[in-house]
Amino acid sequence: MDFTAIDQKIRALESCIETTISVRHDEKLYVGVDLGTAYIVVVVLNSEKEPVACAMEFAQVIKDGLVVDYMGATQIVRKLVNQLQDRLGRKLTHAAIAVPPGTNAKDCLTHSYVVEGTGLEVTGTLDEPTAANAVLGLENGVIVDIGGGTTGLSIIENGKVVYVADEATGGTHLSLVLAGNQRISFIEAEELKKQTERHDDILPIVRPVVQKMASIVKKHIAGYDISAIHLVGGTCCLKDMELVMEKEIGKPVYKPANPFLVTPLGIALNCHA
Repeated sequence: MDFTAIDQKIRALESCIETTISVRHDEKLYVGVDLGTAYIVVVVLNSEKEPVACAMEFAQVIKDGLVVDYMGATQIVRKLVNQLQDRLGRKLTHAAIAVPPGTNAKDCLTHSYVVEGTGLEVTGTLDEPTAANAVLGLENGVIVDIGGGTTGLSIIENGKVVYVADEATGGTHLSLVLAGNQRISFIEAEELKKQTERHDDILPIVRPVVQKMASIVKKHIAGYDISAIHLVGGTCCLKDMELVMEKEIGKPVYKPANPFLVTPLGIALNCHA
């Protein structure tokens, strides 16, 4: 796997959070909407599938990968889409979305309704680890997407998904443990997690939760010939958590420089305008 090329793609997307790349008025655009437990992210790609704009907002309208505040989710997505349309000087018309692995048809429709409530037509729905693989390009191995609410995984063999799973342990659980340990609010714990200079202090506190995530992965890959595990998702930004998981699972564990934006980018890459 070419991590240098992957990190370059993610850096290009990072730059589009603050800087908008101009597009032609008639150019085909590809949009991905990531309805995360902690953040909602909207990514726009140009006709060459290169990032041109990105917007995100912290939100607590999704729980364990499921929409619990339909109106709140729709309002946030609409706000982000309007921001991006203003920045690009273009109307956005189509989008792809992703859901945790194993999400039932009814809950997939709810995700679609949130996005369609903003005026976008949903042209593709896929599971989150599979979306991430549009960026990673993994032929064999495991992609583990750890977001705010869940730990989801896809086992890839010869470029095909052969198994998916999802369990409700994620970044929210890290924050709850951190909040209790530090005697601070949940929101303060969320902000503390973002302070990379504090990660060496944070990891020992939340290690049991990371070990739980590792046990989820280890259980689901049992019986498969797995050579390596690849982490994506905002929770995986925690420094050295891959080392804890590697020790628990007994397999090499890798992650890109910024795992947070891998899945949103992969969702946009799967948009069919």
